[in-house]
Order: sequence, then structure tokens, then C-alpha cells
Amino acid sequence: MWKGPLNKIDDYTYEIPDTYRGEKGDLRMRTSALIYASPDMIPAIRGDNAPEQIANVTTLPGIVGRALAMPEIHWGYGFPIGGVAATDAEEGVISPGGVGFDINCGVRLVRTGLRADELSPEQVRQLVDTMFVNVPSGVGSQAKVKLSKQQLEEVLRLGARWAVEQGYGWDRDLEVIEENGCMEAADPAHVSQKALERGKSQVGSLGAGNHFLEIQRVAEVYDREAARSYGIQEGQLTVMIHTGSRGFGHQVCTDHLRVLERAVHKYGISLPDRQLACAPATSDEAQSYFGAMACAANFAWCNRQMIVHWVRQSFEKVLGRSPEDLDMHIVYDVCHNTAKLEEHQVEGERRRVYVHRKGATRAFGPGREGVPETYREVGQPVIIPGDMGTESYLLKGTAESEKTFGSTCHGAGRTMSRSAATRKWRGEAVGEQLRKKGIYAHPASWKVMAEESPDAYKDVGQVVNVTHGAGISLKVARLVPLGVVKG
Repeated sequence: MWKGPLNKIDDYTYEIPDTYRGEKGDLRMRTSALIYASPDMIPAIRGDNAPEQIANVTTLPGIVGRALAMPEIHWGYGFPIGGVAATDAEEGVISPGGVGFDINCGVRLVRTGLRADELSPEQVRQLVDTMFVNVPSGVGSQAKVKLSKQQLEEVLRLGARWAVEQGYGWDRDLEVIEENGCMEAADPAHVSQKALERGKSQVGSLGAGNHFLEIQRVAEVYDREAARSYGIQEGQLTVMIHTGSRGFGHQVCTDHLRVLERAVHKYGISLPDRQLACAPATSDEAQSYFGAMACAANFAWCNRQMIVHWVRQSFEKVLGRSPEDLDMHIVYDVCHNTAKLEEHQVEGERRRVYVHRKGATRAFGPGREGVPETYREVGQPVIIPGDMGTESYLLKGTAESEKTFGSTCHGAGRTMSRSAATRKWRGEAVGEQLRKKGIYAHPASWKVMAEESPDAYKDVGQVVNVTHGAGISLKVARLVPLGVVKG
């Protein structure tokens, strides 16, 4: 139980003041921390002890503005899940703990020209089963496409473009992917041989944990103008993809954490938690990590691009219509678990900063560079997934999100560990519970079904209502699941 101060600013924001740790000493807070939450979320947030982690983040050298936590905040490695922090590009640091192990775990939403009521329950089942066959999933799953070292290095440099150039998708897909599916800072020279070995057999696979493929129905539209811009309407059938950089990203993080743990001592950096290991942003150690992290981000975008291709093929096989005829266009692809070099307005001054988003998502507003031209007037689409039996949300970014460095939440956030969930529920019972709600689930294992029980997560609607109320992302549509492939 965390017993530190949480001063209520308004109905959606609470502050840990910069005096919490005292005013002297190497580990003093350099700024305050802000947690986005509603009053009824505070007891659970205190119980998780994650506020201590976001308070720790404020001690990072060169931090700009406040340390921030989104409403899904819960305990993580270094930063809490849902943590956001910006550090000065010249005088700050870069910390892998502010990114996480599943680099560029992200969500992609694909619309269709179908109405959900055009499909029978049996057709939904066939689509889910076909996607399960077409997209490798589960712990240790291997992709259908095995890449050579040279091919993998091309993936790391080009990201989603590599997949499109190999026939996995359409050129216009790239226009609606964050960063167009490629971080230019990627440098394979900073990726270990072990990471390459882990990655070359995993491009184009779903993995396990909270990753999924989901067929959904647009149940409710809140903002018709934005929905129209995104090609979304009530009753429409959509597909959501949630996965990341698999074992490749995990290995990249592991490799560079070891280096940065040594760098902390080399540069004389004092930290309250060794998991915040970091190095000056301009140092060789930090830039080496950043180049490798960008490779993992590109790996993840390529991964999701190949999965989209096989999802389209699955629809074609089951429904006998081409993906073009079915209007299976990508609405958008957002990533969480990244660090990005961006420009933001801080206390009236434009500054270049590294924005760490650990379990947080970009939410750029109208007119902002980085928003696809087709959405520039309305703002960036924001995709917040639920988990299996719960709804997901499509939102839009806002100018107001500049106060969070253009960031919002990334999902519901866990309330229970995976091991605790498997002690409480049986996977078969969770599957039966979903079936009674009209949701067909095809899991890679019943163990994962238990781990990912919807009851092990916060209420995603409550989380989204906080970001909507705080103005950092606004609700556009609510999507409900019809069928899910669970990794």
C-alpha cells in the first residue's frame, strides 16, 4: 500500500508534489508527478504501489515538465505501466525502463465494408479459426516465413515498408501507420547476434500474453464527424490486431539494459531504482540503445503488416471476396512502449525531447506534424483495446494532449498478475463465459485464457472516460468483440 501524498487537482488528475522526497539529496524529485485517474480508481492505484515508481521517474536527469501516469497505471519494470516522461534531447537521459521489453507493442485497426449483421455466428467462427491457422500464435510461436540475416536486417531498417515491398499489403497502408511504419534512427549494427537469431523466425507471428486478433462490431459512435473521417460507422465489422516485437524486442532490451546499468556508474548518475538504468542522451551507450530500439519498433510494424495481409487472406478464403472488394483498409496503427525524439511546447518554449511512453500511446491533435494528412484536420486516431470479453475504443487525439507530450492511455491495465489469474480461473471456464456472451474464442492455450481473463483487468470504459474527461483523447466509437484469436 502506497501512503504518499496524492493531491487532487480536479476530477481527473492527482499530483505527487515535488516535496515528497524532501528538498535535498541526490534522489530528490526534480519535478512533480501527475496521475490521471478518477476518484474511485485511487484506492486500487495506491494498493499497487505504482505511484512510487512514477515518483522515481521524476529523479531522471534532464526530465522536462512533469512525470506522468495514465489511468491504467500499474507496477512495471522501472517506469510503471502507463508512465510517460520527456527528457531533454541534449541534457537529459534515455532509459529502457521507460520503454519496456515488448518494444512497440501496438494496436492496428482494420475496417471493412461489411456490416456485422451480414455475418452469421458460424461465419464469424470460420473467420476466427482461419485466422488462427494463417497467423502463428502462442508462446514460442514461429512465423511461416523464415528470414535470412540479411533479410532480417532489411526488416530492421525498413519496417512495414519491407513487408509491403514483399507483397504483404498495399502501398497506401503505410500512410496510416505511426511514423509510416519506420523509425529512421534504426541501426542494425547495435543489435546482438542473439537478438537476430530470436527474431528471424518470428516476423509475422502473434505471440502470447495479451496479444490478440479480434473481429469486432462498431456498437456506438460518439463523434460522427471524426468517425466519418476514419471510415467508421455504427454496425460496421472491424478487425483489431494487438502484438509487438516478440522475443526480438525483449532481447534488444535485455542486451542494452546490461550496458546502461554500467553506464549509470560511468556517468555518476544517482537513481532510486536500478531498473531506471539510463545514460546521457548524447552518449554512445544511449544512442546505441536508441538505434537498436528503433530496429525493434520497425520489426513490430513489419510484424503487424504481415499479419494484416494474412487476416485479409482469411476473409477472402471464408467469404469468397477480395480484400479490395471488402474495403479492408487500415484505419490506423498506434504503438506503445517506445521512446521518440519529438518537439513539444514546454512552458512557452519549443524543445526537442525524448518522450518515453511505457504502456502509453500517442494522441496528436489536429494540424500536428506526424498526423497522417488524411486525418490532419480531425486529429490522429487513437486505438485503446480491451481484452477478449470487453469493449475497445477508437478515440481522436487533441491539442490538449500537448500537456501530456501528445500522450494518452494504451489499454485497461491489469489488476491481477497472470499467476494469480491462473490460480483463480480455469481457461475453459473463461472460454465458456465468453461463449455465453456471444463471443467465440480460439486460444493457443487454455492457460493463456485464464491469464487473460477479462476480470484480471481494469474497466477499460472507466479508463477511457478519464482520458476523455481530461481532454487528452476524445471518444469516437466503441467496438465490441464477436470473435477472438488469443495468443
